[in-house]
Amino acid sequence: MSEKSNLPALSKQVTELVLAGSLSHAEEAFAEAADQFGDLAVVEVLNNIPPQVTALHMAGFDGGKMSLTTLLVPPKAWADSLAFIAATWPDDQIEDDPERIAESLFAHVHGVAFATDDEERRNELLAAASATDHGSTIFAILFSLAPKEILEVAGEVISKGPYLTGQTSSDSDIVPVAIALAQASEDGWDRALFELFPEFRHSADLADAEYEDDPDAEPTILQRSTKELLYRLRKQVPSTRAAKTSRRSVGTNIFS
Repeated sequence: MSEKSNLPALSKQVTELVLAGSLSHAEEAFAEAADQFGDLAVVEVLNNIPPQVTALHMAGFDGGKMSLTTLLVPPKAWADSLAFIAATWPDDQIEDDPERIAESLFAHVHGVAFATDDEERRNELLAAASATDHGSTIFAILFSLAPKEILEVAGEVISKGPYLTGQTSSDSDIVPVAIALAQASEDGWDRALFELFPEFRHSADLADAEYEDDPDAEPTILQRSTKELLYRLRKQVPSTRAAKTSRRSVGTNIFS
C-alpha cells in the first residue's frame, strides 16, 4: 500500500462496518483491498482489528466459504476471536436448546478449518485454537455431541498414533474434526478430551473406557454435558473493560 499507509484506514472502516452490522459491506471492503493490494493486506488487517470484532464478523457467516475472512484469517487471530464467540448467546437458548448452539459452533469451526484443502493451514488453525482454555472448551462442546465416537477416536489415537484412520461405528461429522485436531496438536487433543471427561488425566485410560448407550443406566464415565460446557465457555469470555490499552479502540466494551 502505499498499502501500509492505508491499513489503519481499512482497519477502522472494517471495524465500524462490523459493529454497525454491515457484514457484507465489510467483506466488500476486504475484497477491494485484496484486489488492489493482495491477500496479505487483508491478513494484516485481521491481525490488527480487535478479536471481538473478528468474532462478530465471522459469526455472521457461520464459517461459510463465501467469507473472505474465513479463507484468510490468521490462526492466532481466529484463536483470539473464539474467546468472544459465546458473548451474544442468550441464556434461554443455552438452557432450552444447547445442541442447536453447539451445532452452530460446529459449523463455524468446521467451516474455518476445512475452508480450503491446505492441510498445513488447517493444522495451524486447529493448533492455535486448541492451545487456549476457551479453545479447549469449544472443542469439548463439539465432542459432547458425539461422545461415544470420540472415545472410539481416542482408542485409535492411542493404538495407531499418526496412522489413525478415523474409522468409527458412526458417520458423525464430528469425527473428521476430532481426527484433524489429534493430528494437528497432541496437546490440544488431550486438553479437549479432559475438558469433556474431567475424571481422566491420561489418554490411554480414556481409550479403554466404555460409553454407556442406555440413557437409563448409571453412567460409568463422568462427562460434562453440552449445556454445562456452553455455560463454562460463557464464563471464559474476556471482559474488554479489564483490558489495558494505551489507546481506546473502536469496539471497546461491546461485550462487557
